[in-house]
Amino acid sequence: MPEKTLRARTVFKGRLLKVEVIDVQIAGGRRSVREIVRHPGGTAVLAQRPDGRFVFVRQFRKAAERSFMEVVAGGFERGEKPADCARRELAEETGYTASKLMKLGIIYPAPGYTDEVLHLFFAKLSPKRGIGRPDEDERIKVVYLSERQVDGMIKAGRIHDAKTLAAWLLWKKRR
Repeated sequence: MPEKTLRARTVFKGRLLKVEVIDVQIAGGRRSVREIVRHPGGTAVLAQRPDGRFVFVRQFRKAAERSFMEVVAGGFERGEKPADCARRELAEETGYTASKLMKLGIIYPAPGYTDEVLHLFFAKLSPKRGIGRPDEDERIKVVYLSERQVDGMIKAGRIHDAKTLAAWLLWKKRR
């Protein structure tokens, strides 16, 4: 059942995120408050080299105070289309270019508190790797894994990132 917005106010605005507090009317005329993180969205790319291995990145995530094994991902630049963002992030984080890019779907990583939407892609990579140019505040390690290794890490509970798990599942179901 939809909720009617009665009043919205921005309580924080940073370089990436905005936080709004929204007064809503819910079923039966009752009122409640929602705290919503506004996020511009982005893409996540499950990338496969010509030799069959997959390209992941390991990076530290401050919010969780730990490193994660993840698919390549990043946020939209102003006016950027999802496929263009996917290709840009792939080149920036790994140095690879996609010879083929296939849309896997979209996910809402945490719809209980954010409007973020991620567009998931599968990329077949060109054989030659260029030089990656991650953002200056990113510390990324490129990691190559076989399908069996990824499945084993998931089964062992060693991959925890939601976009990575979603991309892997969608890719497996589409093969």
